[in-house]
Amino acid sequence: MTDNITSVGGGGRSETGVSPLTGRTGSGAPAETRGKTTIADGVVAKIAGMAAREVPGIHSLGAGMARAFGAMRERVPGTGSGGAVTRGVKVEVGERQAAVDLDVVVEYGVSIVDVAGGVRTNVISAVERMTGLEVVEVNIAVDDVHLPDDEEEQTEPDEGRVR
Repeated sequence: MTDNITSVGGGGRSETGVSPLTGRTGSGAPAETRGKTTIADGVVAKIAGMAAREVPGIHSLGAGMARAFGAMRERVPGTGSGGAVTRGVKVEVGERQAAVDLDVVVEYGVSIVDVAGGVRTNVISAVERMTGLEVVEVNIAVDDVHLPDDEEEQTEPDEGRVR
C-alpha cells in the first residue's frame, strides 16, 4: 500500500512518501524535506490558548478551580507565567492532526454562539498555519459568564483596608 501525501508548498502536485512534518530522506530530496519535525503538545496548547484569547468576548480561559489555582500560582515567585497561556487548554497531537479542547469564560452580553465560532476559526487558522497540522476539532466548554460587577466587588475591599 502506498500513501500519496501532498507536501506543503509543492505547487499542488502529489508526491509519494512526502509529508510536511516527516519529509523524505536521501540526497535527491530537497533540504527542507530531509528529516522529521515533531511538535510537542505544549506548543500546540500555547498557540491555541493565545489564539482563543485574541477573540473579542473571551474574558479568560480555564474552569473555576483552574483559574483559582492559576491565580495563586502566578503570585508565587519563581513559578513563571507559562502555565497561564495554556490554562483551560487541552490538546491531543498526532503525526498529522490535532484536536483542541477549551474551557472559556465569556463576557456578559456577547453572543456565545458567535464568540465560539470566532474562537474555532481563530484557533484552527493559527494552529494549522503555524504547525502544518490539520485541526480535526475544537471543542469549547463555556464555564462561566464574566459580569461587569465581578471586578468592582474584588477591588472594593482592597481600597477600604489602607488609606
